[in-house]
Amino acid sequence: MLHLEHLNLVVRDIPETLTFYQAAFPHWSIRGGDKSKWHGKPRNWVHFGDDYQYLTFNDDGIDSNRDLSGHQVGLAHFAFVTNNLNAMIERLASVGFSVDKQGAEDEYRKNVYFLDPNGFEVEFVEYLSDVPSQRNRY
Repeated sequence: MLHLEHLNLVVRDIPETLTFYQAAFPHWSIRGGDKSKWHGKPRNWVHFGDDYQYLTFNDDGIDSNRDLSGHQVGLAHFAFVTNNLNAMIERLASVGFSVDKQGAEDEYRKNVYFLDPNGFEVEFVEYLSDVPSQRNRY
């Protein structure tokens, strides 16, 4: 069995980034962090997650993220499953983030997309069925 362990994201500001992700994942914590160099440029890094999955934030980012309405090669979005989408929306709203766009209407799932402080599109989805053929309709 495989599962995704972590995503390594280059960001502009770690504390600002943590504001978003700590609201989204209140049960996660900072697992570790330090200073390092990446191809000669100093940076700070933080691992934020639980015992099994985490996000790595590196603060040596410059410029803007890719244009999400464009066709450039790069990350389009990543998604997390939640058991309470409304609570997720409320937690993120409480720290100043609003839904960027709604997901498609479906009787077996609901989803929304947010933009994090670095321009990464993050999807949150709540499944309303445990039946795979219903959850995975396209």
